[in-house]
Amino acid sequence: MNTTLPAETATQRIVDAITAAIVERRLMPGTKLVEQQLADLFQVSRTLVRQALNQLSRDHLVKLQPARGAFVAEPSVDEARQVFEVRQMIEQQLVRQLCARATPAQITTLREHLAREAAAVQAEDITLRTRLLADFHVLLARLQGNEVLAELLADLLARCSLIALMYQSSHSAEHSASEHIELVDAIEAGDIERASALMSDHLGNVERGLRLKARTTDLANALGTVHP
Repeated sequence: MNTTLPAETATQRIVDAITAAIVERRLMPGTKLVEQQLADLFQVSRTLVRQALNQLSRDHLVKLQPARGAFVAEPSVDEARQVFEVRQMIEQQLVRQLCARATPAQITTLREHLAREAAAVQAEDITLRTRLLADFHVLLARLQGNEVLAELLADLLARCSLIALMYQSSHSAEHSASEHIELVDAIEAGDIERASALMSDHLGNVERGLRLKARTTDLANALGTVHP
């Protein structure tokens, strides 16, 4: 066992790794997270793994089921809609504030991030581009100097990654990257209303790209009309 790291650090390392795998869409919804396997992978005790899974459960990224264990969460249609509703409220206000006070250095930081996005999209590096497209929204909060908001957005974006996997997003990485460029253009121009509208449209486009239809639990509807 790895005893060189403090318990809190080791637990957070597990949380961060699983969260990153979810954001980068390497862990599918419903995947079973076996405690002993995780303990072996991270070279820690099962107690620390259990602590990490409990934290991920509080963040709604993992579902703990009695007598069955831990599973990567499978967000419902209602949860998906609520997550996007919250993002709309938070991120429109965020860009309005940033638009009013963005500095040339902050615009440069955003442009550098956009360049990394474009390179990842061009290289068809799915893992990197997925992370960078999500990190763009967190970066907007960090440029405001608001770490609490940045952490909240990171949690919401991780949940959005699960939602995209659950409901087969058709909103392409190319579209997201292009919309990010338009948004930064508006922020640089100090156009508050346009920046807010672009963020609203961007999040709306991502949500509309999802097949947010409840999965039927009715056997007859699922199988259709069966004739003898």
